[in-house]
Amino acid sequence: MEFGVFLLGQQRSYAQTSQSVIHNTIEQTVVAEQAGFDAAWYAEHHFNNYSLSPSPLMTIAHAAAKTTKIRLGSAVCILPLYHPARLLAEIGLADTLSEGRLELGIGSGYQQFEFERFGCNLANSGEIFHEMWDMINHGLGQKVFDYKGKHFEMLPTSVAIRTVQKKVPLWITSMNPGTLGRAFKENVNLFTTVLHGGDDALRGLRARLEGLATELGKDLSKTKIGFLRCGFASDNESDITAYLDSARWARRISESLKDRRMDMDDGYLVRETPCAADMTLDQLRANLPVGSVNEVIDKLLTEIEILKPNHIALQTQLGDCDQKTMLKQIELWGDKIIPAVRKELARNEAAVFA
Repeated sequence: MEFGVFLLGQQRSYAQTSQSVIHNTIEQTVVAEQAGFDAAWYAEHHFNNYSLSPSPLMTIAHAAAKTTKIRLGSAVCILPLYHPARLLAEIGLADTLSEGRLELGIGSGYQQFEFERFGCNLANSGEIFHEMWDMINHGLGQKVFDYKGKHFEMLPTSVAIRTVQKKVPLWITSMNPGTLGRAFKENVNLFTTVLHGGDDALRGLRARLEGLATELGKDLSKTKIGFLRCGFASDNESDITAYLDSARWARRISESLKDRRMDMDDGYLVRETPCAADMTLDQLRANLPVGSVNEVIDKLLTEIEILKPNHIALQTQLGDCDQKTMLKQIELWGDKIIPAVRKELARNEAAVFA
C-alpha cells in the first residue's frame, strides 16, 4: 500500500498570504519525504482562493530540487488549458529535473470560471482531453510524431527533452464511462474519490468500477487505484474540529465552483455558503478516517477492504489548518499510522495464502 500527501494550496482568508501557502506546500512535501510517504501530489486550479496551485509541473520541478526520493505527481494537469507542444516539453523537463520521479495525472477540468479566463469552451473539454491524451502517448513514446484531430494538428514534431522514465506513470481522474473504458484498455492508473462519503459511497464506487471492468473484459485487480481522502489523527478535539471545518469549507467552495455560482465579495475570495452536499461535522467525522490513531487505523483498514486501492493520498493542506499542526500530522502518519496499516495488510495477505 502506497501513501501520498495531496496538496491543494488553499487560502481561506487574507490572514494567509499566497507566499505562505506556497511555502507550506513545499515544506509539507519535504516533511512527507522524511516521514516515509511515497508521493506528493499537486492540484491545478486558477484565479481564486480554492487552490493556489496553478502549475503542478512547475511545482514538481521546484520540489524535485528539495527532495531526493519521494515521487512527485500532478493531480491533475487540466489538459484543455494547455497547448500540447508546451505540455509535452514540460513533462519531459519535470521528469528530467526529478530524475525520473514524475507521476503524471491528467484531467479534463470542470470549472467554467477557469475555462472562460483561458478562452476555452468547457463544452469541448472532453474531446480536447482525449486528443491531448493521444498526443501524450505519441509524443512521449515516439521520437518523432505528428497528429491531426478535430481540435489539434501537429506537424512532425520531436520532444527535445526526453523523459528519464521509459514510460511515465499516467493517472486519470474521471468517472465518465468512456474515459474509464479507455483507461482500462490502456492500463492507465485511476485517481478516485468519494469526497466526504462513507462506507456506502465506497461500496458504490467499487461496484461501479467492477461493473465497467467486467463489461470490458478487464480484471480490475490489474488496475492501480489511487484514493484521495481527508484524514486526521489526534486526541485533541479542537484540532479535529478545525480540520473537519476546513474540509467542509473546501467542499463548499468546490461545490460553488462546480455549480458555477462563484459567489464572491471582492472578485477573489469565494464566499462560503451551505450547499446541497453539506454535512455536519459529526457526519464528516463518522464518514472519514478521523479520531484517535487507533480509530484512524481501523477506519482506513475498513475502507481499504471495501475499495481495494493501491495508493491513498491524504489531504493535508486544507483551508486554514495550522502549518505546525499539519507537519506534526504528517510525521504522525509516517511514524504510527502507515506502518500499522501496512503491517495489518501484510498479516491479512499472509493469512490468505497460509
